[in-house]
Order: sequence, then C-alpha cells, then structure tokens
Amino acid sequence: MSNIRHMPEAPTGHRPLTTGAGIDAHRHDTHQIVYACRGVLSVTTDAGTWVAPANRAIWVPAGTVHEHRAHGDTDLRLVGLTRNPLRLGRPAVLAVGPLLRELIIAYTAESAASEPERARLLAVLLDQLKRAPEQPFHLPTPRDPRLAAACAALHHDPADPATLAQLAARAGTSERTLARLFRAELGMSFPQWRTQLRLHHALLLLADGLPVTAVAHRCGWATASAFIDVFKKAFGYTPGRAFTL
Repeated sequence: MSNIRHMPEAPTGHRPLTTGAGIDAHRHDTHQIVYACRGVLSVTTDAGTWVAPANRAIWVPAGTVHEHRAHGDTDLRLVGLTRNPLRLGRPAVLAVGPLLRELIIAYTAESAASEPERARLLAVLLDQLKRAPEQPFHLPTPRDPRLAAACAALHHDPADPATLAQLAARAGTSERTLARLFRAELGMSFPQWRTQLRLHHALLLLADGLPVTAVAHRCGWATASAFIDVFKKAFGYTPGRAFTL
C-alpha cells in the first residue's frame, strides 16, 4: 500500500458507499470498529482481507494500515475508540447481534444527543463489544511464492476443482509441502481455506445482486442447496436473507 494517510484519531460517524467505492490506505492512532449495516464491507491490510456482512463487524486496532472497500450499496458505520476493550492487537471479525447492531447505528447517527447520553450509549456498546465472539473469517496473505501461486489460481476462479496435488504440480512443489504451507502460513488446512475463499467470493457476488444459484455455481458448489447449507453454518442465515437483515 502506497500513499498512506495518517489520521491522529479514528473517526466516528457514517457514510454511504456505492459498490466498488472505499477508503484508500490509511492508519490512525486510535482503534476503530468498522460495520456495514447494509451491504458487505472488506478491510484489507498487508496481512490479508477481512470481510463482513450485516451481522459482522471488523475490529481495526490502532496503527494498522488498512483500506476499506464496499460491495453492493453499503451503509458504512465507524466507531472510533481510544481504549482497546477487546485487548486484540490485530484485526478481527466479530459477530454482531441485534442489540450491538442498534447500538452502533444509534451511536454513529447524526443526532442531537447530549454528551452524557452519548457516554452512556458508548458504555453499553463497549460492554456488548466485549461479549461479541470472534468469527474465523479471514483470508491471510500468503508469503511463500509457491503458496501464493496456488492461492492466486483459486482467487481467479473459486470454482476450479483442482486438488491439492494438482495445485502443487502447477506451483512446482509437492502436495505434502503445499499442505504444510497452508497450515504454517495461513493457519488452516487447504479444504478449510478453499471454503473460506469461496464464501468470501460468494458474499461479494451476492452483494452485486447475483441469484443464489448462480453464486453457488460460480463459487464451486455442485448444487445451490449445498451452498446454502455451508453459508448458513458460516453466517447464521441463508444467502437469500443476506441483504434483507
């Protein structure tokens, strides 16, 4: 990332973003919660990409160089924090329940609430944030060129049915070595990573308005029902409800 902007404080507020729009690489000296109450938002750093639909938020700790990107018509909500209630020094995806969702929306709204009222609202928001479970939905950036080549091929075509052995041959390495690299660098097995990748792409395609069946086939599921089952297990709702929450 080049031309990185430095912001002393992470802003609090909201802004609409059209699909493909975003906020270029920057960092701030305070922490931030990034949430899209409509649409899908991705946050990218040198370490990888985090993606969040409307029942997820992304934690961005102070000093992290990152950029935002909107997928679909997105209502971006930002909460700047001077304290780190999560004690996390890395970005993370967090589950957002109904109460936390409404607290974020209320706190980031342009209202005439008094400072004492806003302080009380923030205190409850922070309590809920501490209870928000972290979600394992992150696509780390591969470093080893053999692993990077294998990952790039599936990023280009998530429906590619290539086996680990076939990907290893394309990358000029062995199946055993590639399997080890997936676990060592990305923290998951090849099947786990491929599922994450496919869900990542599915969220973006759904945000663009593609039908569920078309998304399932583009992302490598044999049937729409198989896709719906995996999606619901990952996000807690069906892909048909993804943008009606």
